[in-house]
Amino acid sequence: MEWQADKWPDFTESEMRCRETGELEMSTHFMNRLQGLRRDFNQAMVVTSGYRSPNHSIEKNKANGPGSHAQGHACDIKWHRLVELAIKMGFSGIGVSKNFIHLDDMKTRDHAPRPSMWTY
Repeated sequence: MEWQADKWPDFTESEMRCRETGELEMSTHFMNRLQGLRRDFNQAMVVTSGYRSPNHSIEKNKANGPGSHAQGHACDIKWHRLVELAIKMGFSGIGVSKNFIHLDDMKTRDHAPRPSMWTY
C-alpha cells in the first residue's frame, strides 16, 4: 500500500509499520475509519501496534493463523486516559458500552479486589 499522509494526518507511516519486519500493508478502508474516529474523538491516540506481518512473532504463534493485524484491519491504541486513571484509582470493575463506561469498586466475597473488564 502507498501511505497517504494527507488522508491520515493524525497517524504516521512509521507507527503503523510492522515493528519486526518494517512491512506496511494497512487497509485503506481501515485507515479512513481510524482517521474518522480520531477526528471525532478530538484527542491524540497513541498506536502501540499497527500492521503485523504474518511473519511477526505474535502472528506466527496464533493457533488459528495470522489475525486482523496481519490483514491490515487492526491496530492497538493505548488505553484511554479515563480507563487508565480508573484503574489507578482502584476501580476493580470496568464495563465498556456503546454509550457509557461502568465503574465499580466491588470486591470478592473474601474482600479481595476483583479486577475485571467487560463489554456490553
